[in-house]
Amino acid sequence: MKVRKDKALKTFPATSFDIKLMQSTLFAALVDAAKLYGSSRIILEDHERRPMTYGRLITASLALGRKLADLSEKGEHIGVMLPNAQGLVPVLFGLNAFGRVPAMLNYTAGIRNLQAACEVASLKVILTSKRFIEQGKLDDIVAAFEEDGRRIVYLEDIRDTITTFDKLKGMLGTWFAKQVHARYAVKPDDKAAILFTSGSEGKPKGVVLSNANLLANSRQIEGRVRPVLTQDDVIFNPLPMFHSFGLTAGAILWLISGYKVVLYPTPLHFRQIPKLIAGTGATIVVSTDTFARHYARAGEGDNLSKVRYIVAGAEPVRAETRELWEKHGTVLLEGYGVTECSPILAVNLPDAFKLGTVGRLLPGIEARLEQVEGLSEGGRLYVRGPNIMQGYLSTESEGKLVTPPDGWHDTGDIVSIDDGFITIRGRAKRFAKIGGEMVSLAAVESVVQRLWPDDNHVVISLPDSRKGEQLILVTSRETADKDELLVFAQEQGFPELWVPKSILVSQIPVLGSGKIDYASTVELVKNLRAML
Repeated sequence: MKVRKDKALKTFPATSFDIKLMQSTLFAALVDAAKLYGSSRIILEDHERRPMTYGRLITASLALGRKLADLSEKGEHIGVMLPNAQGLVPVLFGLNAFGRVPAMLNYTAGIRNLQAACEVASLKVILTSKRFIEQGKLDDIVAAFEEDGRRIVYLEDIRDTITTFDKLKGMLGTWFAKQVHARYAVKPDDKAAILFTSGSEGKPKGVVLSNANLLANSRQIEGRVRPVLTQDDVIFNPLPMFHSFGLTAGAILWLISGYKVVLYPTPLHFRQIPKLIAGTGATIVVSTDTFARHYARAGEGDNLSKVRYIVAGAEPVRAETRELWEKHGTVLLEGYGVTECSPILAVNLPDAFKLGTVGRLLPGIEARLEQVEGLSEGGRLYVRGPNIMQGYLSTESEGKLVTPPDGWHDTGDIVSIDDGFITIRGRAKRFAKIGGEMVSLAAVESVVQRLWPDDNHVVISLPDSRKGEQLILVTSRETADKDELLVFAQEQGFPELWVPKSILVSQIPVLGSGKIDYASTVELVKNLRAML
């Protein structure tokens, strides 16, 4: 990528990272972990409380993977639409063991986005579960897939075909797991997963992450967090694995590092989750700010007392969330990542923490800031490193990847970096130019949140014939008043320019990952304004 000298602000060289740590595959890394920590070590559990050891996980992965391999070609993309439960893990490792590539489908994204994802990933086969489809009332999605000519394969049907001989073969294969895997010649740079961007700002893109990408990011994080953990720590992950945060920071990282993971199928069960956290003895919870805040509020008695750390990402952390968890004796560690980076780029740690930041860049990641017209502070963040995606699936040429130029990925985020700590100023797309001045929508939201901390708020911008753009506040607060907001903003030293032109009271659309669905929010505002 050619960098204009007048645009480049500053570069930040990568700290050292041992690339040998990524020269493997996901399945091989799982087998290595079983040898290191013991095949009898319990490594996985879910809401049904059926513990799974390394040995059982590898056996199940081989048995399922072999059946799935019979339905597909080597290197083929297989759609995976399953809940965040124990059965999903052997599916992912099983596909990897036999050289197939899971394309993680976000079943909360809506039929249109799911069909677009299937199209861009050229999916012929989609693996799901009858029980999941029935409980989630997802029959319309299955019908749409079938109408498009895609084959639906149910996990229950596959399990019914696994004979005693298959199970015995799987157990024997566990002793020679790497040799079985080696027959399929899966390489570190081969695709390991396809994820789809959330669609919060447009149609989903297919993000291709290799084995090396996911292992690099897992080892980058492990190197940072290992000193503050014990091998007895238990991780609770309610985040879906169709989201990169839930996949890497909620599962892969821990499973290949010897830590027990407890999965939960939905992050929305606010009252049940604190009870399960207590029941499983979880000490680390992976979450977004929105979900973490609800868990802390719903926690009763001492059922959250064993939680040492909340690892939060995907959205900014509010002061209220941090304070709620502090009452339970828990430290909240905020991190930052993007899907295209596998996804973690930075994280705060107990021994390297700076309030208001998302922590320091992980080892092996090089960063560059470029100037943004109209902004005096911060710059647009570009990153390069071993965890950066292979590329986007081309929408024009099947099988072709649109790779990051010279390995540099444009995060689209405006940040500042001080002493290595990253402060997020906002998304480049989430700045509005009003009267010639750039205004951060995230910064305006933070002002509103301070005034009305118990409610949810999002600010969007729409075209304005006089000032270029105008700000609209969408809020769940029924008594929200523009004059009250104006007075508060002025008291806090913020200009009147920051105060939204109008306020609309409504529930705010969110994605399955917990992020705000900005595209749907903009459509919501347009529809509401059209009705007025």
